[in-house]
Amino acid sequence: MTHVVSREQRCALLAEAEREELVALADACLEDGAGVRVLVAPEVGCVTAQVREPVLAERFLLGDVLACRAEVELAGHRGWAIRLGDDRAAVLAAAVLDAEAQSGRPRAAEIDRLCERVARRRAEREGQEWAELAPTVVEFEELT
Repeated sequence: MTHVVSREQRCALLAEAEREELVALADACLEDGAGVRVLVAPEVGCVTAQVREPVLAERFLLGDVLACRAEVELAGHRGWAIRLGDDRAAVLAAAVLDAEAQSGRPRAAEIDRLCERVARRRAEREGQEWAELAPTVVEFEELT
């Protein structure tokens, strides 16, 4: 069963997707000859990574990271993407997928399924990380 994600969630999940799955699905979206116009060609630059400290929830700057962004228009709908690294083809494909999903065209459900797979992989990876950390957790007894 497909779970519809918000645009913000979709863009975040597409940023984590594998290059091959992005490019293959974007190619499939363009098979029908829909007009695509590149509004912002893939460009590489640095962005500041910011994290939130988990206890006090205070934000602090971690440092600069390499990122690539692009923006397209497909069938009258804009699509946008940003990914860590410098993979121009992957970021362009992700922007096409965002525009396809925004337009409600036929492949939108496939994009939702891709996002679900990426979210599942993320959850599995995080579960494995926590399983590795669990033995190091220190639990304190309460003194009465």
